[in-house]
Amino acid sequence: MNTRALLIASLVGTLLQVAMVVAGHSSPAVAAMFAVGGMGLSLVAGVLYARLARSATKGSAAAGGTAAGAICAFIGILVSHLLGDVPASLLALGTLSSAVTGAIGGVIGALTLGRAAPVGI
Repeated sequence: MNTRALLIASLVGTLLQVAMVVAGHSSPAVAAMFAVGGMGLSLVAGVLYARLARSATKGSAAAGGTAAGAICAFIGILVSHLLGDVPASLLALGTLSSAVTGAIGGVIGALTLGRAAPVGI
């Protein structure tokens, strides 16, 4: 796993998650979109991981995307819980579902790398 790519993707994802949570703390409309928005942001973190790591395989991109998606979601959900907006039980389910979307993002990111076709064929 590319630690630099994981760090950057996790930080960007966390900043986006926390921004959403803070906005949702004062806006019921944003709070109503926490689940979809949070998983979407984890997907973005997964894509970002794969693009930064330039993973050799879809499997390694999925693994990094899983980690980036789960890390940023866990921190975002924890902040939301500390603000009193979501129950602690959401930490497990939200992190797990966001890990899955992070993995999907990692695969999408790997597929969009656009590697050149072999020469001479």
